[in-house]
Amino acid sequence: MDTLAENSSKTLAHGGGQVASDDIPRDGTGVVKLDPWLSPFQDSLKRRYAKTQDWIKKIDETEGGLDKFSKGADTFGLHMNKDKSITYKEWAPNAVQASLIGDFNNWNREAHPMKKNEFGVFTLTIPPTADGQPAIPHNSKIKISLQLPSSEWVDRLPAWIKYVTQDLSVSPAYDARFWNPAPEDQYMFKHPRPKRPESLRVYEAHVGISSPELRVTTYKEFTKTMLPRIKSLGYNVIQLMAIMEHAYYASFGYQVNNFFAASSRFGPPEDLKELVDTAHSLGMIVLLDVVHSHASKNVLDGLNEFDGTDHQYFHEGPRGKHELWDSRLFNYGHHEVMRFLLSNLRFWMDEYCFDGFRFDGVTSMLYLHHGIGTGFSGGYHEYFGAGVDEEAVVYMMLANELLHELYPEVITVAEDVSGMPALCLPLALGGLGFDYRLAMAIPDMWIKLLKEVKDEDWNIGNICWTLTNRRHGEKTIAYCESHDQALVGDKSLMMHLCDAELYTNMSTLTPLTAVIDRGMALHKMIRLVTHGLGGEGYLNFEGNEFGHPEWLDFPREGNQNSFWYARRQLNLTDDPLLRYQFLNNFDRGMNLTEAKYGWLHAPQAFISLKHEGDKVIVFERAGLVFVFNFHATNSYTDYRIGVEVAGTYRIVLNTDRKEYGGFNRLDEGTRFFTEPLAWNERKNCTHVYIPARTALVMALESTI
Repeated sequence: MDTLAENSSKTLAHGGGQVASDDIPRDGTGVVKLDPWLSPFQDSLKRRYAKTQDWIKKIDETEGGLDKFSKGADTFGLHMNKDKSITYKEWAPNAVQASLIGDFNNWNREAHPMKKNEFGVFTLTIPPTADGQPAIPHNSKIKISLQLPSSEWVDRLPAWIKYVTQDLSVSPAYDARFWNPAPEDQYMFKHPRPKRPESLRVYEAHVGISSPELRVTTYKEFTKTMLPRIKSLGYNVIQLMAIMEHAYYASFGYQVNNFFAASSRFGPPEDLKELVDTAHSLGMIVLLDVVHSHASKNVLDGLNEFDGTDHQYFHEGPRGKHELWDSRLFNYGHHEVMRFLLSNLRFWMDEYCFDGFRFDGVTSMLYLHHGIGTGFSGGYHEYFGAGVDEEAVVYMMLANELLHELYPEVITVAEDVSGMPALCLPLALGGLGFDYRLAMAIPDMWIKLLKEVKDEDWNIGNICWTLTNRRHGEKTIAYCESHDQALVGDKSLMMHLCDAELYTNMSTLTPLTAVIDRGMALHKMIRLVTHGLGGEGYLNFEGNEFGHPEWLDFPREGNQNSFWYARRQLNLTDDPLLRYQFLNNFDRGMNLTEAKYGWLHAPQAFISLKHEGDKVIVFERAGLVFVFNFHATNSYTDYRIGVEVAGTYRIVLNTDRKEYGGFNRLDEGTRFFTEPLAWNERKNCTHVYIPARTALVMALESTI
């Protein structure tokens, strides 16, 4: 890999190219040219950039470069060689002795001892059997047995294991298995990765809940039933949650114990490969929800105390423990931990052909306080003070640089609530290198409004400000609600809007009540205004597109291990007698309209009107004119709006269509002619009819 400072022209490609490469300082302060308010923090920018360069230099000298360094999964763990021998390699520096045990040698600790080198790495090569077969059968159970300095022997699952299974009737702990299917049983990818889309329309999904049935859904079922559904709804990105193996289902995948293993509760690895490949065949890319912010504290089947110490992969003492999550925190400054995590990213890209990552818990990684008890005010001193974990910052800089160098079409998304500047700028400018950040303030705003403010008191200006308040030059993925808002203890937007009436009044055979009418109208409008104004990408959590009637709660002791809420009732949209179909139809219409006109990858919208009394918002983006009337009762005829580009306009999307559960009050055949009269800072104007709680999108007739 080229020296990063010399490779600035390449790295700018995924950051938007806001600064000419010739003008970039070679010390990590390029971001100051974009945001002069960062000038007082140049020393911090220089320091983290220099630390990244130091890592690159060190890895070049000791490992032959980042490319080779990040291929740890090719050598660590278990591998079958061409001659059918099996090699096993494991880092366990505190252990005195080690041996591989399993079904293949009757768990005999003396049968296959391993050799330890000066770096604390144990190795072993097992020759094939007399008849030329691998000595360890495919899918058989294995463990590594380690002798500690106290002379005690402990058994662990290999840290780089690629497949583990759980038999809850025996124990909640996982069993490690040697995954080595015959060539004819291995899944071979048939389809190339699609090109990175200009507009990201993200469908956040969890395989296990993707069925109305009271059980865990499989990869196979998701491939067959969910992929066509997601495609038809107009999404082009799938963000898969809970894939990295986690012993506790109710952790939602966020307490990872086996970082290289795809969760076996959904099926074998080959089925996940088929899922990703099939998505590619449909033109959709797949992001993995990667959890490098912390790890499960499990000892028997996780990384915790792997070699008998609490500080092998993690920080020792209090710094190595997350108080709220009850989990372990990685030591990002350690050479072997860096190898493990970078190789983990590389593995998921190469082995399963994922197209990128949504990095979970980035706020926790960025700060030594992990965001606990901290309300970020937006003051820049919060982002560069003593509370920043620069080792974690440098890890993310290296991870993003590695990924973008090796996979030019990769997409990385950061889940950060703090608003860290330069999070989504390339390393060459001194940024952390992510492509997108999640707009986490937007769902908070909508829930606060619905819980605390009457419709007639909504502050239109504040809504617009929150939707557009993002850092210039850093891309954002907007959303009204994600899995966070669906979890038990919270409510989905539709539950906030309609509550109990979702269970009684969503049938088309019953009269449309005021509560359901309001709920459906605002559900559509909230989504459209967020889609149009909120960012350079849009995200929806599965089921919320049609107003899923219930929250999400996984089987656990507190609910008698029930699957009732650990499923998505996708069948509700298929019933012609239920109103959920209308919201589902609108979601499809909204996404397909964006696919045609591309407002997500257009420059930020120009808002020409935020009328508090009328509750009207008008803005233009990608040549489209968006008009929203949030008023609960007032409809407006011949309402004058400003339009920049003169011409004849027609409606291309409106929330009041019958197929969207509306009243068909708008005639989409109407032609709107502009007048050369400047209005609301636009060169022209036209007049529209906008019923109460309705939104419409207009385009030039020539583009339809």
